[in-house]
Amino acid sequence: MVCLLPLFAKDIVLGGKDGWPELQVKENITKGKGRFGYDCLQLETNSFVSDRDTDLLIDFEDARQIISDGQYTVLQNNIGITNQTNNEKFAGLSRNLGGLRVQGKPGTFFGSEGLLGSFTIEYWLCPSLVENGEVIFNWESSKNVDGRLVYQLLSGVFNKGHMEWSFSNFFDGYKNEDGKNEIYLKGSKRLIPDEWSYHVISFDSESGLLEYILDGSTEDLKYITADGNEGGEVSLVYLGTPSEVSFCSEYTGAIDDIRIMRRPYMRPEFQSAEYGGKIGHTQYLPQGGRFVSRPIMVSNGSILTELEAEVNCPAQTDVSFFVRSGDNFFNWTDSYPEWKAVKSGEEISGVNGLYFQVSAELLPDGSGDLSPSVTEIVLKFEELPEPLPPFVVKAVAGNGSVTVSWNYSVDETAGGYYLYYGNRPGEYLGRIALEGESPIDVGNTTSFTVTGLENGKIYYFALAAWSAHDKRVVGELSKEVFARPLAYR
Repeated sequence: MVCLLPLFAKDIVLGGKDGWPELQVKENITKGKGRFGYDCLQLETNSFVSDRDTDLLIDFEDARQIISDGQYTVLQNNIGITNQTNNEKFAGLSRNLGGLRVQGKPGTFFGSEGLLGSFTIEYWLCPSLVENGEVIFNWESSKNVDGRLVYQLLSGVFNKGHMEWSFSNFFDGYKNEDGKNEIYLKGSKRLIPDEWSYHVISFDSESGLLEYILDGSTEDLKYITADGNEGGEVSLVYLGTPSEVSFCSEYTGAIDDIRIMRRPYMRPEFQSAEYGGKIGHTQYLPQGGRFVSRPIMVSNGSILTELEAEVNCPAQTDVSFFVRSGDNFFNWTDSYPEWKAVKSGEEISGVNGLYFQVSAELLPDGSGDLSPSVTEIVLKFEELPEPLPPFVVKAVAGNGSVTVSWNYSVDETAGGYYLYYGNRPGEYLGRIALEGESPIDVGNTTSFTVTGLENGKIYYFALAAWSAHDKRVVGELSKEVFARPLAYR
């Protein structure tokens, strides 16, 4: 006859009203607001991040620390914060009150003097008005040329609904067709109020290409070379006295993710023409994101039976769940133990152990504009009961030995017994018995003799039953008994 062991149903909740615990892995994932106002996990938007070429990054996510990365000092900040943005949670909001002024420390691009290499200036813009003369970017200084001071300028302003960039004496030795060291790049696409657009001004010191890019498409370009053509001798950037950089000094609208790079522009993946045939901004990366919980300790032999998730999946988005388990997570890798794909609400088999771990992959829609979200995950599992110990235990001393006997446990889930022994009450740290160290697995019996003990010394004993389903599931100790082996017995 097969004995069906009783199992205790339990569950673990991640997310929901108690929020999300610290995750072991979080790639392109951020928190948002899910069902019932609880925190959810969703895809992180396409905001800029710092890398080794980043000279300055301002992403407006922390109003107390406006400069997210870069050795620049804030001289003035009259830009507020708004949550009306495509990138992460917050953007800057300018109300034409003087904007933001920063000063580069020595070694930064605009904190240096002399010849410099490639650069990129990029940002997101959502103007309220697009009025003529609104100033988005401005840098002014002077340098010494043949013993006289020459005015320098780099500025980006609105002109008749378009963005226009001006460079004066910015490049060393450059002359335009009129013999002046002046360059203008003009956008052809009209900017629309209350719509976000992505702007880039880039210079490649290798080729001399100076380029203005709007929403991933080149609007205007010039080669800063001796003959104005590709392949000519390049005129490099030459900056004079380090001076402040201002953003939005005369501008009404939002701005986000301002970044200055020490390299020419590199088209990000999300602006690839192959991605949905769309050139320009997509809110979420096509590869999506993933998160992995920390290993969750349950009890030995626990069996995961179901995963239930509260998710929101707009059209074309998807969330995939994976689980795995084991008894010692210290030797786990990204691929070991193997992950098992599961679906919310469906029965799970073959996942058991002392630790559970859950992972989820979130994928956006085909245009990259929509993100799925996960508000709560409930892991349902069954726990093996700990078997009861024997109620009656006796110990009889012998010559260098003690025989311990007991009645079978009344618990039908008991599959055998561990015998614990030691020299102090409640401390079962014995090591000298010929049968092995404490505890000794004595199997499914009711009597066992421990030999190799020292005569005249008192020993203490207790028993615990182990589960017939899994030896690692061990119950409580029985009452303690004692005996003193003697030679004359």
